[in-house]
Amino acid sequence: MTSHPLVGILMGSKSDWETMQHTALTLKSLGIPYEAHVASAHRTPEKVVEFCKGAEGRGMKVIIAAAGGAAHLAGVCASKTHLPVLGVPMKGWATEGMDSLLSTVQMPSGIPVGTLAIGKAGAINAALLATSILSLGDTGIRERYLAFREAQVEKALKDDDLVMP
Repeated sequence: MTSHPLVGILMGSKSDWETMQHTALTLKSLGIPYEAHVASAHRTPEKVVEFCKGAEGRGMKVIIAAAGGAAHLAGVCASKTHLPVLGVPMKGWATEGMDSLLSTVQMPSGIPVGTLAIGKAGAINAALLATSILSLGDTGIRERYLAFREAQVEKALKDDDLVMP
């Protein structure tokens, strides 16, 4: 396994960590090295641009961006790198995350952002989608991801057995 981060996690504010720690935990459980930072599209745009422009040179393959409110972080990231950018809308703003979802998913043509669900489910699925992308070029990651998927099948089958004894 490589020691340099393959995934970069950016959050618009520290409060997003409560949700985005689930991204980090999922990546860690799958043996995917990552780094996480607070960088705001509005308060620290230079930091965001520097991070995104240098991500590939540091060995990153995917960027996961989480933001609430105007949720411009993922779009700014996507405008500054050709790497896949996955957006995770944060819950808790005026419309419980719908504003963030729409701001993230409604990108103009030409600047794609893969948008996940609002909140914890989106944070976990962003890690899994990043792992799926990485598995295309790394057999070790592919095997770990397939094992994870098989474990989910086994758990679902066990859960069914518990319901119908």
